[in-house]
Parts: sequence; structure tokens; C-alpha cells
Amino acid sequence: MSLAITSFAIFAASQVGTPGPANMAMLATGARFGFRAALPFMLGVLFGKQLIIWPIGFGLMELAQAVPLLFHTLKWASAAYICWLAWKIANLRLNPNAPDARTPGFLAGLIVHPLNPKAWALITAGFTNFVDPGTPALAATATIAAMLFAVQAIFHPIWTFSGDRIAATLAGTPAETYLMCTLAALTVASVFFVLLLGGGA
Repeated sequence: MSLAITSFAIFAASQVGTPGPANMAMLATGARFGFRAALPFMLGVLFGKQLIIWPIGFGLMELAQAVPLLFHTLKWASAAYICWLAWKIANLRLNPNAPDARTPGFLAGLIVHPLNPKAWALITAGFTNFVDPGTPALAATATIAAMLFAVQAIFHPIWTFSGDRIAATLAGTPAETYLMCTLAALTVASVFFVLLLGGGA
């Protein structure tokens, strides 16, 4: 796998850093509640991807091949959840002092990636395209897990802090509604690009 490490790092950075359900959720959470308040949610998202990496590395894709209907159903159920999340984003308003404001915490962030088709596609591509045949499952999984964690640790705070800065500029202006609807639309588009077109993660 050593020859694929650099290639996978570039691939991971290009996918983790681009718009998707998790990044849109962190951007919206940072915008809605501020960077510091959003940190537990962001950390949950950061660790949540590990909940996918390790099962895939140790054979979940074999189950998907054995029971494709089950895997297909779970994939679309996850997409439905992301669409619901997008609807929530579209209706958020950038006022952390609102009476009904409740900052999502670590556990809320932890489930974002397990229910994110883009994350599944990214990790599956990592194992199928960058791992040499015969590589021990533990070595391959640990390497991919560590590299993705490092890349996420760079990009997730950027997305969350960007939301905080956007809110400081747009909160209470007519542009606020358009921003949140755009974030929601990008969230949905990123999911259906993966599901319908077979695009990258």
C-alpha cells in the first residue's frame, strides 16, 4: 500500500475539502451557533467517519455483495436522512440567541457520516482503488483511518469557522435566506450525484 499513500492523500483532500452533507452541516452549525459552540458537533463528525472505515476494512463490503438489496435499501434510507437534514438547514436562521436554539452536540455529529452516502463512497473508493491486493486488512484499514482523520482535522474546522464568519456578515440580512437554501441544495445535490451518477465521494 506504500505506493498508494500519496495518491490517496491527494484524493482524500480533494473529497473531504469539497461540499457535501457533512461539510454543509458543519458550515450551517457554525453559522447558526458560532464556532466554539459548534466544536462538539464538529468533533462528532470527525470521529464518526471512523465508524464506517473499520467495518468496511474488515469485510462490510463482502456483506454488501452477498445481500445487495439490504445495502441498496440502507443507502437510500441514508439519502432520505440527508434530505431531511438539508430541509433543516434551509430553515435555519443565523441567530444563536433565539429561544428555541439548541446546539447539536457530539452524538449528533457522530451519526452524520454513517448516514452519509458520500462518506461511504469515499471510503469504498479508498479501499478498492488505493489498497494493493494482499495488503493485511488491519494495516490497510489503520492507514486509511489515520489519513482520513488527519485530512478531516484540517478541513472540518475550516468549514465550521467559515460558517461562523458568514453568520457575522449575513445574519439578519435578506441574503441569509438565500445562503441557507443554497447550502441545503448543495447538500442534496452532493448526495444524489453519488447515488445516481456514481460520482466520486
